[in-house]
Amino acid sequence: MRSSKRLAAGALAAALGVTTLAACGGSDGKKASGGSGGKTVTLVSHDSFNASDPVLKAFTAETGYTVKVLKSGDAGAALNQEILTKGSPRGDVFFGVDNTLLSRALDNGIFTPYEAKGLDRVAADVQLDKDKHRVTPIDTGDICVNYDRKYFADKKLSPPRSFDDLIKPEYKDLLVTENVATSSPGLGFMLGSVATYGDDRWQDYWKKLKANGVKVVDGWEQAYNTDFSGSAGGKKAKGDRPLVVSYASSPPAEVIYADPKPAEAPTGVATGTCFRQTEFAGLLKGAKNEAGGKALLDFLISKKFQEDMPLQMFVDPVAKDAALPAEFTKYGAKITESTTVAPDKIAKNRDQWVKTWSSLVLK
Repeated sequence: MRSSKRLAAGALAAALGVTTLAACGGSDGKKASGGSGGKTVTLVSHDSFNASDPVLKAFTAETGYTVKVLKSGDAGAALNQEILTKGSPRGDVFFGVDNTLLSRALDNGIFTPYEAKGLDRVAADVQLDKDKHRVTPIDTGDICVNYDRKYFADKKLSPPRSFDDLIKPEYKDLLVTENVATSSPGLGFMLGSVATYGDDRWQDYWKKLKANGVKVVDGWEQAYNTDFSGSAGGKKAKGDRPLVVSYASSPPAEVIYADPKPAEAPTGVATGTCFRQTEFAGLLKGAKNEAGGKALLDFLISKKFQEDMPLQMFVDPVAKDAALPAEFTKYGAKITESTTVAPDKIAKNRDQWVKTWSSLVLK
């Protein structure tokens, strides 16, 4: 499910008539001919991994390894395949397990510990396995409610800023969110409510949100590009919901893919509704090219790769010395207080939380 952010960016580009191309060296499965003797390191990932050709070529020039990317569905499906092939992995490095899936990956022992070079440049709060180094943090992203600036300006109504605001009468019938059982942003938004209201009160919050007219759809694309009035897709589809669960990086994406580019992003972020996701990579146990896998992990947290990521995958770098692109700083929202839930707590309670949410909201 984690890959939906990148799919979201691609879907947004499509809605604006822009074609995006994945730049994945060696992704056709053929052995690369360059580098030191055509050595290949295989990165197993969800479908939406992306990196620019110059950056991947820089890795080959520096190390002699060519990157082959094996895309394997959404993050949950990709992880399940690696669990099933534990000890005889399909590649050398796995990228794409996030904090909602981390405990499942670690409990199944699919990674070989490795402390990546340059980890001292990575913020301590995202190093969730810092004692054993089975995984390396690569990027972060915030799932947040987005709002249609024009709608709220026309109505002379202040947009919501917090979870509490969303259950107020003035925002009745305005929010669309995604199904927790089928959508990564939907799950993140629900986890944000758990973090905000605690184990005993989040259910009551969702009862109030349902009473306030929240609409639930299967996935991000329908919510954002069909039902949300503020997106390029929503305008074409005449979406009537000015609030949507999406990402803090959605406003910059609206500007980047627009032609002509607006002076201001047409959408904003309710900064008090955010849930922080952190995405990791790890050296797969039994990797055929362990040395190449270690080199790739080092590269994934290098300044070069970290600064390439935002405009390729619409995520934030974890390296403290990596600068964000101007489009992110100009059009994006600065999220200072994202909620989070410990990975082991998610692993222990996730299935029951989803069942409880479904019984409260879908029936």
